[in-house]
Amino acid sequence: MLSLSPWKIIAVTLSVIFGVLFTLPNLLPNSTLAAMPGWLPHQRLNLGLDLQGGSYLLMEVDTDALNKERLSVLLDDMRSKLREQQIETTAPVAAANFVSLRVTDPAKVDAAFDLLSKQVGGKLPNGQRDTVITRQPDQVLQAAFAPGATDQAAREAVTQSIEKIRRRIDLLGTKEPSITQQGTSRIVIEAPGEGDPEKLKALIGKTAKLTFQMVDVDPAAAEDLAAGQVPADDEYLPSDDGYRPGYLVKKRALVTGEMLTNAAFVTDSQSGRAAVSFAFNSEGAKRFGKATAENVGKPFAIVLDKRIISAPNIQTPILTGNGQITGSFTPESATTLAIQLKAGALPAPLKVEEQRTVGAELGADAVRAGEISLAIGAAAIFAFIIVAYGMFGVYAAIALVVNVLMMIGALSMTQATLTLPGIAGLILTMAVAVDANVLIYERMRDEANAGRAPMAAADAGYRRAMVSIFDANVTTMISALIMLWLGAGPVKGFATNLAIGVVTSVFTAIVVTQLLIGLWFRLARPKALPIT
Repeated sequence: MLSLSPWKIIAVTLSVIFGVLFTLPNLLPNSTLAAMPGWLPHQRLNLGLDLQGGSYLLMEVDTDALNKERLSVLLDDMRSKLREQQIETTAPVAAANFVSLRVTDPAKVDAAFDLLSKQVGGKLPNGQRDTVITRQPDQVLQAAFAPGATDQAAREAVTQSIEKIRRRIDLLGTKEPSITQQGTSRIVIEAPGEGDPEKLKALIGKTAKLTFQMVDVDPAAAEDLAAGQVPADDEYLPSDDGYRPGYLVKKRALVTGEMLTNAAFVTDSQSGRAAVSFAFNSEGAKRFGKATAENVGKPFAIVLDKRIISAPNIQTPILTGNGQITGSFTPESATTLAIQLKAGALPAPLKVEEQRTVGAELGADAVRAGEISLAIGAAAIFAFIIVAYGMFGVYAAIALVVNVLMMIGALSMTQATLTLPGIAGLILTMAVAVDANVLIYERMRDEANAGRAPMAAADAGYRRAMVSIFDANVTTMISALIMLWLGAGPVKGFATNLAIGVVTSVFTAIVVTQLLIGLWFRLARPKALPIT
């Protein structure tokens, strides 16, 4: 057990080199780090929200708005498919949990029912259709989502929202944001270094669904129509263009924001005002070009989240797939809109449930407190182990230093985010590592007091303590994995450090101290152990 095998020497040497190389960048100033050769590691630990300050938002996906939007799309899909088969309908209804319409020809009700049952909606993971079509009195067909479809849509919306939010924040330039799901419909967003939560809310909180829709009625008459009955294929949308309070537009969008390939803040060459340029993909450019060619001289509306930004007339066909959105933008709002469009629309609106800001000064205080607590904890552990076990305690202290270097090196290599709970995990790991050495040394002492020779006592101490060390660290690892699985935010940071620490502490407490004690036996050839 105490043999100086080549694999132990190589493993310990590589571990020390790894720990030093990947820990060093955290201790060097930026100028020195930039001057280091490119083949050396440059990764650093990222400080979390509680250590460098920033913004915290707790947002919830508006599942009611999501369900309403899905029902509206479902109704449009039903009407479109029936229209393709020359089946006329009337009296469309969009309620809270269902949509319905009336087939005007009684002879076509069966055909309409079969068509909708087979073609409307999608499928759930279990293979069943997510939409249920039922017959109602007076030739009415009603559609509702199947049990489980709404929950499935909400889960997908949360997953998609997290990805869209991450893309938006990344485009903003915020480094290492933490975006995690909490519960079934909530999202926690931590943006270290971003001190303005209102700016973050403006970027994240808007759904940013962009559509291009034809204006259906002369704007002067739109208000009168909106006060009465709006045609089934139209909708009245409020306007922010400064000319009219709203427009009546076709529900069917010519092109949607999903077809955009790029969006950027620009300055309009004619007015000098802030604007947003955009570019469509090939499908979007084709559809936009066809629509503008067929409607020259007519107005079309640029709609963002059901509000009209502008409604210009089509002067000439736009065949290039590029365009520009003008409106009452500031450079900041135009930049924000460009980021939102480039990152993609959210599947559903988000509601802010909680927000808070951690100042940079408070974060700096937390860093100092963490450094002090780590130093005090390390000093106390070193003092105890050296006083209790003398020279063997010194070897355990050296192994602890290697352990900390390996942990920080692993976190730096993966550019993990360090938080205050993470620092607590570091300190706890040091204590766990010492615990393993205490078990080994106490077992050595018992073996020596039982009359064994020094080498035999040391070897038996390692062998017989291994079962207890293994059991203790397995239970700790299980706890860490459970926290990683069920926890969120700082809890996950603590669990990550704890899990890494379990692996490194077992290695250093056993292999590193074995190597050092084996070298001591070879050089000193002692007559007795220094811990009896």
